[in-house]
Parts: sequence; C-alpha cells; structure tokens
Amino acid sequence: MTAFIEAASPHVMNTYGRVPIALARGQGCRVWDVNGKEYLDALGGIAVNTLGHNHPKLVPALQDQLTKLIHTSNYYHSPLQEALAAKLVERSGMTNVFFCNSGLEANEAAIKIARKYGVDKGIAKPEIVVYEKAFHGRSIATMSATGNPKIYSGFGPLVEGFIRVPLNDIEAIKQRTEGNPNVVAVFFETIQGEGGVNPTRIEYLQQLRALCDERGWLMMIDEVQCGMGRTGKWFAHQWAGIVPDVMPLAKGLGSGVPIGAVVAGPKAANVLQPGNHGTTFGGNQLAMRAGNETIRIMEEEGLLENAATVGAHLKAALQRELGSLPGVKEIRGQGLMLGIELNKPCGALTGRAAEAGLLISVTADSVIRLVPSLILTVAEADEIVAKLTPLVKAILAE
Repeated sequence: MTAFIEAASPHVMNTYGRVPIALARGQGCRVWDVNGKEYLDALGGIAVNTLGHNHPKLVPALQDQLTKLIHTSNYYHSPLQEALAAKLVERSGMTNVFFCNSGLEANEAAIKIARKYGVDKGIAKPEIVVYEKAFHGRSIATMSATGNPKIYSGFGPLVEGFIRVPLNDIEAIKQRTEGNPNVVAVFFETIQGEGGVNPTRIEYLQQLRALCDERGWLMMIDEVQCGMGRTGKWFAHQWAGIVPDVMPLAKGLGSGVPIGAVVAGPKAANVLQPGNHGTTFGGNQLAMRAGNETIRIMEEEGLLENAATVGAHLKAALQRELGSLPGVKEIRGQGLMLGIELNKPCGALTGRAAEAGLLISVTADSVIRLVPSLILTVAEADEIVAKLTPLVKAILAE
C-alpha cells in the first residue's frame, strides 16, 4: 500500500500546502504514517517537539495532570503558573512572565507592551523598529511587523508604527531613527526562522543593547523559534551575554502542548496592569504542567549540551557533504537550528524528502530548514545527512 494519501478532508480550509501523508504515531525522533511508513523527523513540529515524540517522562506527567485540572481560567491563582514563571525568570535573568497560547500571541503582547510603554512616557504614536526578512506571526499587528510581503499581501491596510531596517547593520538603525522621538522599542529574532535561518551577529546584539540603553528603548527579542535550548543555551541571545527587556517564547516551551509566554525585565514588567491585556486559555493547567516538565526533563537529560554538540556535528557533516557543491550558497545557524541555502527555489524538497523517509521544511523559497527535537543523536544526525545529500544533489542538477 502506498504511504501517500489523497487530498485532505474537503471540510478543512485549504490554508496549507501539505505533503500528502497523514502521521499516526511517533517515538523519539521517528514518526509513522497511517500506512506504517517510517520517517526521521528533522522538523520537530517546526521546532516545537523539544523532547521528541511520546517521551517516557513527559507523557505520564501529562496523563497525571489530565486527571486533576486542565483549565480553570485566570480568575484564580495558579501554582503551576508561578512555578513555570519562576523557572523562566531564573534562566533568563528577567523578572516577570505573562502566559498565553502561541508565539503569535506572545509577539502581539510584546507589541502592546511597547506601545503602552511609549504612551506612558507621553508618546502619542509610538514606533517600533523591526527587520527585513523577519517573521513574527499572522495577526494583523504581527503580520505588519513581519518583513515578508508574501505574508501580508492582500490583508491591508497594515498597522502603522513600524520602522523596517536591515539585519546586522547598526549604522542603518541609527540613520533610520535619528531625531525620531517616537521610537520606543526594537523588535527582532535572534535567529530569523521563517526568513531563512539568518543569525543576528553577536557584536550587533551587543551594539543594539547599548543603543537601547542609550535611547531608553525596549529591547524585545523574539525567541519563539530559536529559544528553549535550541542553540545550546536556554535563549539564543545569551551567546552575546546580554539580557533583553521583553522576550516572547512559545514553540518548544511545552514540547508539543500549545503554550506561549512573554518574559519581561524591570523596564517592561509592570507596563501591563489589570484590564490592559488577558487571555482565556493562556496559562491553563495542562500547558503549565507541560512547560514545567519540559524544563525539568531538559535539565535532567542534558539537552542544552546535546543540542550544542549534536548540532555542531550535524552542521559539520552537512558542510562536508554539501558545502562545496556548486549551488549551495551557505550552511548557517547554530545548535539544532540550521539552514542550507541553495541558489534556486527548492520547495519540492519537502515532498521528495518525505518520500525518502525524512521530514524537513523549506523556508524563504530556497533555504532547507532543519529544527529536529533536542534529543537527536549523532547517529540520527548522520542519517539526516545521508538522506538529504542525494536529494540536494538531484535538485541542483535539474
């Protein structure tokens, strides 16, 4: 029986260009489709499944929580919220946390914090610096902060109040904001994900921290995709030795259970007061248990170190097998967030890789994105390279 299936249900909106497979179960970094075909998962639910699939420590904890409380609303205090907030504060060097459901919601909350921060200072129309090739979500506000016309075309008018600059160019941001009293924040990803796995340089992060301090701006770092241990530190900006004022998180924080968070430092922690912002589902008991258990298991199993060492091995192997090929422009990223940029569109590789038993994605049209679970082994990293290499060679030869 073929491992591929026909088009999905006609009752589901056609909003995704899906690979024609339906996944039924998973274990570790492996998944199986409804027809029993096995795949090595190098996408990790788009950097979500931190602990892989069906983790033997996470699943019993979630089962236990299901027998207690799933949801109660934020009318009441939650010990699980406080416990997870304390963990995030300790690991980030920041002070307070707001919980929500997704990266989009976390980024939307960050934008609201920045605007109210400005209004509280007497700025009637606050402006936020954002970046070319950035991706912050698909709501009207986060879409307006995003740097890809494919994301926002057809949904105008966009939200005003964003100033767009190129990444890693400190002079460009100084020039674009010179003499502008309305700027209140800078908002960016430490490593751009959807934009093509583009890292922000360490020296630029340090220069930007100094500039924000000098001008009284909030430094808001979107760690939704690159955070939670993916690069080998809890948060990717920590490689630069800096601390942001606002940090949206999501994806890997719940290892598959929907969760989002905004972590804030002293300049931003008290901007939102009762009535300014909220959420019905955010911070519910199941999500909080997932977040607490994810961090506990990551530490017990040394997954930050694993992400750094296996990621370095994977990057070196990709460089060895693909780096010198005509048509491979660059292999970049850090830890288990890697991108392979080709000199041509390569969207077809998503389906071809699935046929070969490998789950990947292609972003920014020509960048192969690898964001596997942080439990990936060296042997599995080698298997990714072995499966991917002939596919890349074939598409470059076309």
